[in-house]
Amino acid sequence: MRRVITYGTFDLLHYGHIRLLQRCKEQGDYLVVALSTDEFNAGKGKESFFSYTDRKNMLEAIRYVDLVIPEETWDQKEADVDRFHIDTFVMGDDWTGEFDFLKGRCEVVYLPRTPEISTTRIKNDLASQPR
Repeated sequence: MRRVITYGTFDLLHYGHIRLLQRCKEQGDYLVVALSTDEFNAGKGKESFFSYTDRKNMLEAIRYVDLVIPEETWDQKEADVDRFHIDTFVMGDDWTGEFDFLKGRCEVVYLPRTPEISTTRIKNDLASQPR
């Protein structure tokens, strides 16, 4: 069984997220999603619209996702790869090269993003709408 892991906040879940998760699952048989906690996001200066619990529940309802774990620090990736016996680490290509340090532990794949959609774009579009 090939195990795959990806990381993200997955706020305002949209078709770009779904497409990424689908393509992650195509890399193997079992997909682990490490979901940024609210506390970790706060440390990055980010605030999600949906709580960690709500985002986790949404991800768990997606058929491509087998397991959701909390992402609590930047430094947990090596331990996660070992703990969950990961064969392939997958991220969007906006992170190209950032996780190459994992190549001694697993395959590292950077997938193209869905260019016309992003959570940031949705938030900006909503903020610019007249009330």
